[in-house]
Amino acid sequence: MAGPRDEIEALIALMSRLPGLGPRSARRAVLHMLTRREGLMAPLARAMGEVAAHARECSVCGNIGTAEICEICTDPRRATGEICVVESVADLWAMERGQAFKGRYHVLGGTLSALDSIGPEELGIPKLIDRTGAEGVTEVILALNATIEGQTTAHYIAEALEAQEINVSTLAQGVPIGGELDYLDDGTIGAALRARRKF
Repeated sequence: MAGPRDEIEALIALMSRLPGLGPRSARRAVLHMLTRREGLMAPLARAMGEVAAHARECSVCGNIGTAEICEICTDPRRATGEICVVESVADLWAMERGQAFKGRYHVLGGTLSALDSIGPEELGIPKLIDRTGAEGVTEVILALNATIEGQTTAHYIAEALEAQEINVSTLAQGVPIGGELDYLDDGTIGAALRARRKF
């Protein structure tokens, strides 16, 4: 039978799996929560339980929320005719922090990779192409990470959209080569989005 110490160690081990937390940081975080059980740990446990029970992927764009269709997709003010294509939900959230984009999103969930057997179907690129017609999209902004895989995916999407009369653009320079949107400051993201160019 596991004792209290074993349960605490199990919590530390789970916390150490989180990005940016190693065993030492996880131990400090757990100790901090234990000393503030009522004010921090109990509310955190309740919030985590609620999120675990209700969080889901938006059936339209791939964002994470608590409804089948996320708040961005259901907001009529965001029906601007623009779709911003991002690699991950973290990138979508980074774009939203910048508060420069007022349209809708499409989360790919990765990039094309022959080595990992990730093709257009796995990324939902056909779904993106269908969305552009169904939603009357006039511009697709490719806000993919400035990596080789990201740019390969961007070229593939641009070619797939060639037959449609849609303006395809990409973020302007300022996003560093090899950089990832989630690590950029809000000003850089906003400036890059405003200065986007034709792909």
